[in-house]
Amino acid sequence: MSSETPRAGDLLVRTGAVVFLVGAVATLATVAPLFLGADPLPPAAYFVCMLMGVGFLISGAGVLRSIAEQRREARGAMESAS
Repeated sequence: MSSETPRAGDLLVRTGAVVFLVGAVATLATVAPLFLGADPLPPAAYFVCMLMGVGFLISGAGVLRSIAEQRREARGAMESAS
């Protein structure tokens, strides 16, 4: 366990990573039949592949939220120092 305290956006980054991994596994599962000569999966499986992009966006939102919090803290520290 890390001794760091969780920051704003950490949960979004972790959630985004999990969603991205689900989409990556779905992508591998939908592409494999094309290489193996089997019947392709139904269209619903291809829509699950889009979770890779969704996970990437969720993680990006978490990073931006973390950046915003750090900027607020830095601005507050500058104002209290002056």
